[in-house]
Amino acid sequence: MDDREAIGRLKAGDLSGLEVLVRRYQTPAIETAYLITHDLPLAEDVVHDLYLRLDRSIRTFDLAYPFKPWFMRCVVNASLRAARAARRDVGFETPVAAAGAEGDLTLGDLLPDPSVGPDDLFEQTELEAAVEAALWQLAPEQRAAVVLRYYLELGDDEISEQLNCATSTVRWRLHAARRQLRAWLWRLSPDQTRTGW
Repeated sequence: MDDREAIGRLKAGDLSGLEVLVRRYQTPAIETAYLITHDLPLAEDVVHDLYLRLDRSIRTFDLAYPFKPWFMRCVVNASLRAARAARRDVGFETPVAAAGAEGDLTLGDLLPDPSVGPDDLFEQTELEAAVEAALWQLAPEQRAAVVLRYYLELGDDEISEQLNCATSTVRWRLHAARRQLRAWLWRLSPDQTRTGW
């Protein structure tokens, strides 16, 4: 069953359509929500709540458009709201590292190398943990932009649609996020090859 048929069934009150959409999109939705919230139970709750409300919100969905971008935009927006609320609940604010460094790390320098041997595995694990920790230091809006660009591989215009903001705002958020990540990761990995990111 394709998305259009599943949505048509769901609009008619047949929950078998919802089952198809859950099976098809639950994993990428939870992964996206987790990358924004940094809290797996919260990410699962966000996606679960969206699916529970889907039978109501799907009634206004236009079948002329693809389902996945619309649903993932809902996931991103709900995850941002949840991350902001969680931050307010614990009174957590992260400091902003304003200064970048010359000859910065590239994203390619930070991604895992699939050909890593056993001797390098420990170092790679540490670097992955450092990248993940640095990502969680970003403001939720910046983190969402980074997730959409580098994990979901969307362009500026697509990110703009997903986050419901101007393309210039997307570029600014990505620029600010890269600048902060470079500063944090520079201090953690001073011996890495540094080229522009």
